[in-house]
Amino acid sequence: MGDSDFEDLYENAPCGYLSLRPDGRIDRANKTLAGWTGYAADDLPGLRLSELLNMAGRIFFETHVSPLLRMQGFFDEFALDLLTKDGKRLPAIANARERRDDAGALLFTRLTVLRAADRRRYERDLIDARKQSDELKVALEERLRQERENAELREQFIAVLGHDLRNPLASIAAGARLMLKAKTPEDGLRLEAMMQSSVGRMAKMIDSVMDLARGRLGGGISVSKSITGIEPVLDHVVAELATAHPDRGIETQFELETPVFCDPARIAQLFSNLLGNAISHGARDRPVRIGAMTKSGVFELFVANSGASIPAEARKRLFQPFYRGAAHGPSEGLGLGLYIAAEIAKAHGGTIDVASSERETRFTFRMPLEGDGSLRPG
Repeated sequence: MGDSDFEDLYENAPCGYLSLRPDGRIDRANKTLAGWTGYAADDLPGLRLSELLNMAGRIFFETHVSPLLRMQGFFDEFALDLLTKDGKRLPAIANARERRDDAGALLFTRLTVLRAADRRRYERDLIDARKQSDELKVALEERLRQERENAELREQFIAVLGHDLRNPLASIAAGARLMLKAKTPEDGLRLEAMMQSSVGRMAKMIDSVMDLARGRLGGGISVSKSITGIEPVLDHVVAELATAHPDRGIETQFELETPVFCDPARIAQLFSNLLGNAISHGARDRPVRIGAMTKSGVFELFVANSGASIPAEARKRLFQPFYRGAAHGPSEGLGLGLYIAAEIAKAHGGTIDVASSERETRFTFRMPLEGDGSLRPG
């Protein structure tokens, strides 16, 4: 093969060739590279390689390619975006080799450049596909988690219909049968009172299940807020539960001088759930302590009771629906009270925290006094 053949192979090779002097200027480039970049072959010698690179390419070449070239004398298959003469981007893959003299001084650096528009596009498509796959995997795992939670919730809901609601219904049916056999008005009144109590229990359970459905399947428990003097609302709840549990002591300390922007009926429901929980699970020979105050733009309400502490593992599940801790013994409720209380707190931009020790168990509700502010969980 003659010199002209070698020259033609260099100039018209299916890849770009260029040689760089130690100062980073182009010493020679073949016609193929010149044609790709829109330059005349004679225009490229003397230009700095950086003039053919975009900003990202310059930074990458100086901070990554050049140091590795100095360390090992070569760098293979690195991506590079060249700039054509009219400023268009030319995706490429390059290989680089240094040539040094016997003393180690750099003589020149040779680069072989391959056009890589299709390859780079394929690589980007692979990266995008991998990203979409990862996102789909995360979405499917989240969907699976939700389906498991929903399946568990359905099982618990069926248990409610099959057991908890059946008990008061059976009581009503038995009362109705006995009413037919009642011999005195006094017997009839006693049976009527028993049936009314069962009806009240069923109504409360159904309301709780409806609130569960709103909280889990809808957009959360609905509230209708207004500026409210909250102390009469709390007093009413205390009086109601004190009447229902005349043997239990309840101590209150209210320091409420500022109205609260809230749904008073929902706050009463939240408070009733917390107080009822404390009465059910607290030590019977010690009073339940209640405190409420408004300070620094926050309404704070706590309910505390003495008795056995709640284990740390159980505290993590207290606000889950249908959770009834075994340590607390049997209960006539559905295990929805604390869950609904937490949902009401959330609907008011507030939080409920629980702390439990051998001395006391305390639930604390905090919410902003007014506006759309919200509190982070404590």
